[in-house]
Amino acid sequence: MVKNKFVADYQINASKKIIFQYLSTASGLEEWFADEVRINEDKDFIFDFDNEEHYAKIASIRSNSHIKFEFFDPKDPIESDHAYIEFKLEENELTQTMFLKVIDYSDGYDDEESVAIWDGLIGKLKEIIGG
Repeated sequence: MVKNKFVADYQINASKKIIFQYLSTASGLEEWFADEVRINEDKDFIFDFDNEEHYAKIASIRSNSHIKFEFFDPKDPIESDHAYIEFKLEENELTQTMFLKVIDYSDGYDDEESVAIWDGLIGKLKEIIGG
């Protein structure tokens, strides 16, 4: 299946430290991103969306700055074109405004659907953190 790369910036009125907890921990992600998030003994994140498990490894992380989750199929270890979701926190130096950049490289959604999904998810995140 062909993958689609969706990129969007969302303004969030909260500190990097507060926002990053919701992007990088199982408990934080579970509050707004997935129905359930667990971490197994191999330190893989297991995201549960609509009773379907999706496995991901942290491909890169920089505290209070960015995190990238690379999804994989535990039954197909030779798969190469992994879907991923990356969250980057960027601050506009001039206005002191915080932005969350979402990069979603996955299959199954067109741009319009991706916008609707991410607008809803980020709206939920903003409600939780008050930003």
